[in-house]
Amino acid sequence: MDLRELYQEVIIDHSKRPRNFRELPGANRTAEGYNPLCGDRATVYLLVQDDVVREATFKGSGCSISTASASMMTDALKGRSVTEVGALFERFHELVTADPSKATTAAAELGKLSAFAGVHEFPIRVKCASLAWHTMKAALEGGARATTE
Repeated sequence: MDLRELYQEVIIDHSKRPRNFRELPGANRTAEGYNPLCGDRATVYLLVQDDVVREATFKGSGCSISTASASMMTDALKGRSVTEVGALFERFHELVTADPSKATTAAAELGKLSAFAGVHEFPIRVKCASLAWHTMKAALEGGARATTE
């Protein structure tokens, strides 16, 4: 199986069966995100204790890329320090926005999240893939809202 096909299967799986798709009672960080270009919406719920993301969930509606990205993001955040989450955000953002030569470095560090490496080829989809990430960052920084404008 071609690596690109495998990545597509991962994205399809997470979009059809999103992990961590629920509100999080007891969340102490929350933000709502909106992508005005396509109408995607996401609310990210985080439970941060001792500077570590103990739990991460999301709710919302959107395209398959938006949903899969939020699903995979929430899996990737659990157990990471806030500093590590910030670095993960930067690597993911580089992956979906950079030219392929720079994205290769980010992809090597992201594991399953590197499934989104091809998104940079479709600029309008970058905002879909990054909506949950910007929303999560807003939640960590104490913001209530995020947008991909």
